[in-house]
Amino acid sequence: QPEQQLIDLSLLVAPNFPATWPDGFPEFQINHYRQIGPATPYNSDILTLDEHTGTQFDAPAHGPVTGRMAEMTADKIPVWQMVGEACVINIENLLDTSSNGKGPLITEDSVVTWEQKNRVLGPGDVVLFNSGYSDKYYRQLPEGRRWIAEPLEGSAPGWPGPNTGCMEYLASKKVMTLGIDSPSMGPLPPPLPSDAHGAGLKYGMVWAESLINLDALPVTGAFFGMIGPKHLGGVGSEVRAFAIPKGPLAKWLIEAARKKHVVDLSVALSAELPVSWPGAGVGNHLYPYFQNKINPTQHQHSMDSQTGTHLVPPSYVLPPHGFDNNNYSQEVQQWLSEYEEQYGPRTTSDITTEKVSLSQTTGWARVIDIKHLIGTTEKTNWPESPLITSEHLRQFEKKSGDLNPGEIVIFHSGYTDQYFHSFPQGNAYLKEPLNGQREGWPALGPDAVIYLAEKGIRCVATDSPSLGGTRPKQALITYWTLGNKGIVGIEQLTKIGTLPAKSYFIFAAPKIRGSHGGPGRAIALY
Repeated sequence: QPEQQLIDLSLLVAPNFPATWPDGFPEFQINHYRQIGPATPYNSDILTLDEHTGTQFDAPAHGPVTGRMAEMTADKIPVWQMVGEACVINIENLLDTSSNGKGPLITEDSVVTWEQKNRVLGPGDVVLFNSGYSDKYYRQLPEGRRWIAEPLEGSAPGWPGPNTGCMEYLASKKVMTLGIDSPSMGPLPPPLPSDAHGAGLKYGMVWAESLINLDALPVTGAFFGMIGPKHLGGVGSEVRAFAIPKGPLAKWLIEAARKKHVVDLSVALSAELPVSWPGAGVGNHLYPYFQNKINPTQHQHSMDSQTGTHLVPPSYVLPPHGFDNNNYSQEVQQWLSEYEEQYGPRTTSDITTEKVSLSQTTGWARVIDIKHLIGTTEKTNWPESPLITSEHLRQFEKKSGDLNPGEIVIFHSGYTDQYFHSFPQGNAYLKEPLNGQREGWPALGPDAVIYLAEKGIRCVATDSPSLGGTRPKQALITYWTLGNKGIVGIEQLTKIGTLPAKSYFIFAAPKIRGSHGGPGRAIALY
């Protein structure tokens, strides 16, 4: 089956772009703190960002709201509310029509007029306001100051935003999800943003802010999604917004979304959960996950780029062009020699997360049950992971039919469901198997990777901590093979056992330039 081409509706997040709210918020940072060389064969980054970086969504707890909605944080929003049919309302006539420091208002009349031309809005619709603001003004700094900073300081007109009457009207139509291609759903000046936010959030609405490229969508009929890391207790989250063009697949997905047939396959992010790699022994851990308060309601997060449910791009393990293999440690040089003798040259790559097409991490799910591998290693060999081989894949195909190009292969061991808990119980998830205190999770062998590549599989996922397993040499060989074959990985899924026979898998991570991993969200529709 050909890959479905997705439409990316997300801003590029990078230090030289205005991806962060400039008034009192810390700037986005990416620190390439570990690079392939003598100390490590992997690239690792520290991402430091707040919940409203780049394209992001607001949960009701973002406020101002009271009562139950004040407790409706980002991790509590049902995933069915993050997807639906895109209903694009063109408001380009409002762009740049206000005075400096103020934003034109989107009124109820704009929505009513759209309904008269198209159809009545209702539950399951995602209303997207398209002004063209992001397309015109989201640029590299200093030109990018026109995006938010200049309107805030009163030296340029602000962006269009809905007034309270517009939000109340949408709420009366049971529309629970919105989006806008400007920095905020609230227009300028204050307190108008708070008024607009509260008018919608009090009903449990959520919305995506800072969308882009909405002109690429039809007025109706496209499937829309906005998914990103699930920060425990967060008032929002950085997300990746996308659309699947109007057609049979979009129609199928929209119907599934209206029925709320959507499963969240992602773990929550918290410092109290085993979302970060602890390494074996002492001093071999990757950067842990932190959450810090910026103000009473909003948070800043710091994390390794492979935290929680995340993407593994080729550049995580493949060095850049021109890399001298003598820069590896002696041990890794020996492993590489053995690898290349058996599998051929290890290649190079510059494919970081933002260069991985959303189409590659989206497709019909093929769930391969590997629970029978649990408990098959000898305790005397720990740390050891049971190995998934090409023979296991052939046995699956005999029972369930051939694997097809573009499908997403998901290995289901139930490992995350069983061991992913708050500390200290959560040490059983990563720390104990890495230190040989219990059996490791099932790992993908290089021959299985090669077999999958021959079948046209370009994305492999697992409901365990990693595709590489507990042994460093075995893990490195697996990742080298994945990278060489252009296959991306998705790790730390959960609830795979809840998926029916036919489901459509979607993974997306925020569009962060130069990141060697992507904390994100995985969902499936059925």
